[in-house]
Amino acid sequence: MRGHIVKRSKNKGTWSIVIELDRDSTTGKRRQKWFTLQGSHKDAKKKLTELLHQLDTGSYIEPSKTTMAEYLEYWLAEYVKPNLSPKGYERYESISRVHLIPAIGNIALTQLKPEHLQKLYAAKIKAGLQPRTVRYHHVVLHKAIAIAMKWGMGTRNVADSVDIPRSSEADMQTWNENELAQFLEASKDSQYYELYYLALFTGMRRSELLALRWCDIDFVYSQIYVNRGLHHLKDGSYVFTQPKSARSRRTIALSPSAISVLRQYYDKRQMDAAMLGISLTDNDLVFSTVEGKPLRPNTVTRAWKNMANRAGIKVIRLHDARHTHASLMLKQGIHPKIVQERLGHASIQITLDTYSHVAPGLQEAAAKSFDALVKIPVSKRLAKLAT
Repeated sequence: MRGHIVKRSKNKGTWSIVIELDRDSTTGKRRQKWFTLQGSHKDAKKKLTELLHQLDTGSYIEPSKTTMAEYLEYWLAEYVKPNLSPKGYERYESISRVHLIPAIGNIALTQLKPEHLQKLYAAKIKAGLQPRTVRYHHVVLHKAIAIAMKWGMGTRNVADSVDIPRSSEADMQTWNENELAQFLEASKDSQYYELYYLALFTGMRRSELLALRWCDIDFVYSQIYVNRGLHHLKDGSYVFTQPKSARSRRTIALSPSAISVLRQYYDKRQMDAAMLGISLTDNDLVFSTVEGKPLRPNTVTRAWKNMANRAGIKVIRLHDARHTHASLMLKQGIHPKIVQERLGHASIQITLDTYSHVAPGLQEAAAKSFDALVKIPVSKRLAKLAT
């Protein structure tokens, strides 16, 4: 028998999965590996099938002998790459290769302890990394160990017992309405003017703007349908990805000025295509090279910063156009639920937590509005008390 399941009588819903490994090459003794699993008998049978499949395909690795370097490489190939977007895989692979493997790669997976991680995080902070960055490293490592537990390669996630560096809020800067107008005036002759206009007037992400097709714009109802993103990988290739959540797939209403800018831009692109002897189709990218190829995200971002300098205003990130859009809407008294829907946040709490501190005067305005609401009744009450 190559493997079997044993019921742990003392622990309800706990099973031991036993698999037969190759005999010891030196002594010829029989070798077994035991795994503990919480769940139903059906779950245990599924786990046994997975382990036997790994043995058959040669992908099984023994936890007791596996180093963190070996495990992280295996995890990246077998879990991260199939389940994350290409851009997400690049980030996880880079963090593992540059930061995690050099520091803890020689430690056995089953011998990893909280103090190893604590030492790693402290060293990264000392080396100059921001707490926010180190916290992201922790998230990656925590996920990796969690999957190891799920695969029966460990019984405890040591990352749960580590004190994570405190992270300050992300440095968010926004423009006011005058700065926004100055920027657009300075960039009106730029090849990216329409892209920047849309970023400021919709709050869309850079990846969403660069993936936009003409069929995603409804000129009749003045709407944009956001349903994908564009990412530029390290190998130079471009990939289109699906939104991270259902909320990210959304419809954004366009202002009259924004739809007018897009109409004029569409006419211009049609003329450009005609001069090249080609036709503009619904599936063509809205923002692209003359030949219809995707724009390089970093090039668009660099041009944004140069344009802000030319306008004589403070330089903010292109991503801060999204924050600017949200902040200006909230300052106008637009309900946070509407702002959440336009930005594609998973919940209204994210919107409130993100922008509560970047809209000065909102509380004061609310207090004045409340005062105006009850002013007459209060005045009458005070007059009556005075008589």
